[in-house]
Amino acid sequence: MTSQPVDALDPTGAQAREAFDWRTARNKENPAVLVTGADGFVGRHLVPYLAARGFKVVAASRTAASFDNPNVSAVLLPDLAKSFDWRPLLKQCDAVVHLAGIAHKPADDDFFDRVNHRATSALAQAMSRDGKKHLVFVSSIAAQSGSSSDHELAEDDVPAPINAYGRSKLAAEQAIRAAGISFAILRPVVIYGEGEKGNFAIVHRLSRLPIPLPFGALNAPRSVLSIQNFNSAVETALSNPRARGETFIVSDPAPVTVAGIIARHRVSLGRSPWLVRVPERWIKASLKAMGRGAIWERIGRPLVAPPRKLLAIGWEPS
Repeated sequence: MTSQPVDALDPTGAQAREAFDWRTARNKENPAVLVTGADGFVGRHLVPYLAARGFKVVAASRTAASFDNPNVSAVLLPDLAKSFDWRPLLKQCDAVVHLAGIAHKPADDDFFDRVNHRATSALAQAMSRDGKKHLVFVSSIAAQSGSSSDHELAEDDVPAPINAYGRSKLAAEQAIRAAGISFAILRPVVIYGEGEKGNFAIVHRLSRLPIPLPFGALNAPRSVLSIQNFNSAVETALSNPRARGETFIVSDPAPVTVAGIIARHRVSLGRSPWLVRVPERWIKASLKAMGRGAIWERIGRPLVAPPRKLLAIGWEPS
């Protein structure tokens, strides 16, 4: 399929912006929000955040997640790889934050498509039967780009995902736009915080080792996102009328470097940064020799994705 600019894939954007209004929600004082994937790293931070901000949260997950909060009720989420009826879950809420999906797991293209795309499409179709509900879809920067980019990314770039995960997220975005519902799509970059996974978890584990690390020369700028800023971006996508029908890159305003991340983490532990400036070409060659060339794309090359569009509608990151 040939990729198209975001605007070309959003024929119902204007209609979607008018479709949802918190003032007409059944719980206008404390609107109810269904959060799927509530038991994951992101969900376990987002659910209590939204509850503290006055939302009633229906926390849906494959395993019963426990949240010690009177504004949170836990429900079971069916297997997204299989067809099911979303309506019983939708009856419990005024809006949905759809986090659930697969990312850091080995799977074939069809499985990614079933879980990340087709399940999201079914959710959007179910929501289209009730135009008063609003969907915040947590996509990924992978729907727009590979692990690195030679230019700053912007939402109106032609999407160019490079793997099954990114393609499934982009297909889900397209299905949401075609459903004619009220929505906001978020494309977060890599998220860090307590309980983090993936590359950040590896970097922080390395930082704790009492040895010098050979990453002092890794100064390619990379956009990252704190879990606190992610949470506030979701609240903006839920509550700000200017977010409706739009797609947003979500990142901390200032990019960082791998060397800077390690140095700051070690200093926070009361240690010296202890970084050795090994030439980048040596690190790149070593990773490729070990069959880990993809890691170089994520630590040695730039990926700058500024959140200018989200900032322009009033988002205030910490």
